[in-house]
Amino acid sequence: MLIDSGLADSPLASTVQGRVTQAGEYQVHYLTAGEGRPILLLHGGASDSRDWLGTMQALSGSHSLYAPDLIGYGGSDKSKDGYYLSDFVDFTLRFLEEVELTSPVLVGHSLGGRVCLEIALRHPEKVSKLVLVNAAAFTKLAWWGSCLGTLFHGARRIMGLPQPYPKFMQENGGYGQWVCLDRLPELVVPTMIVWSRQDPYYTVNGAYKAAGLVSGARLEIMPCRGHAPHLRLNQRFNELLISFVRDYD
Repeated sequence: MLIDSGLADSPLASTVQGRVTQAGEYQVHYLTAGEGRPILLLHGGASDSRDWLGTMQALSGSHSLYAPDLIGYGGSDKSKDGYYLSDFVDFTLRFLEEVELTSPVLVGHSLGGRVCLEIALRHPEKVSKLVLVNAAAFTKLAWWGSCLGTLFHGARRIMGLPQPYPKFMQENGGYGQWVCLDRLPELVVPTMIVWSRQDPYYTVNGAYKAAGLVSGARLEIMPCRGHAPHLRLNQRFNELLISFVRDYD
């Protein structure tokens, strides 16, 4: 179903469309654009699918792009109880089935990167290539990033404002911990790791460690600060993504 995603007055309106569909028990809002080799884009834990608008516009001439709002975010279904990592993984797998994406390139930022990585580790046959952007997978949350998150949450609570993002819950067994360096040697999908030179949440040291554990991994350190290099240096990120998709066939 085509819906209004707030793009009607945007120059992106003719390129990117907002849609809703059902993925298992969840109603999903997602953005889609272009035709060609499929790319799935998963946002981070403090954003939604709109993070990928610049990339979708840039690549829509050669690829079909899909950017869902993860459950708990944007226009997709939400639960007050929060989510386990496995919930996000199962949701994404159902979404891939619903929109009939066969072996897409998976691109994930932060939380989305951890979800994409889990899918690539457990179901490599469902992934052609993997791009991890400042992924929440290689180090624990840095102390400064943890402080920022606590201050943000506390300020909204004091002001009586609802929390805009879902609660993450820890599960025992199965998917285990979010940090998963020990499992990276199992990864067989062609992988590119993209990181900010200075990230207050997940330090670049984790990216270097991960690149040394994934066979044939490509590591790109982008000359910027912050947790979202795909937004800070969008044109450069798009160039890296296009190059990776093309050169690693």
